[in-house]
Amino acid sequence: MSDETPRLHIDNDWKAQAQAEKDRFAEKAEARVAAASPAAGVKGQEGPPPTGFQMLVASLASQAVMGLGGMQDPETGKVMIDLEGAQFAMGMLGVLHEKTKGNLSAEEASELEEVLNHLQQRFMQIAQLVASQMQRESAAGVGGLGSPILGSIGSSKPAPSRAGGGPRIELP
Repeated sequence: MSDETPRLHIDNDWKAQAQAEKDRFAEKAEARVAAASPAAGVKGQEGPPPTGFQMLVASLASQAVMGLGGMQDPETGKVMIDLEGAQFAMGMLGVLHEKTKGNLSAEEASELEEVLNHLQQRFMQIAQLVASQMQRESAAGVGGLGSPILGSIGSSKPAPSRAGGGPRIELP
């Protein structure tokens, strides 16, 4: 058997697709806000970004995408997988979907459902890849959370407090 440990591989196409989708949702939200408020679309405007339903959805969706490895850690350059954090953000979107039924425009409801469906599919893909990697490492007698191999695929530092509080996995 090789000395190399199996590693989770996420292709760059997926990362690019996730980033493009995040950008697309943000652009849609900005366009809606700009249409509703002429001053909101002015570049160079100081202060926080305009608020609205689409911005809330985009914010929660981007948290989920980040948890699913859609972005690299700027300090280390490694892709971070935080399934529990992603699941929390998706759960918040689910609550939003449930509690706003009948109060959204058809476009808002459709966009929220589209975001939820896409995130759920991505979550399942990434969760299966992580589970597969952990099985391979377990079968090889290495890996597991808290083992020495974790340093090469995960963080040996405790994860910061957040919903779920579970381990995060770093990918090279």
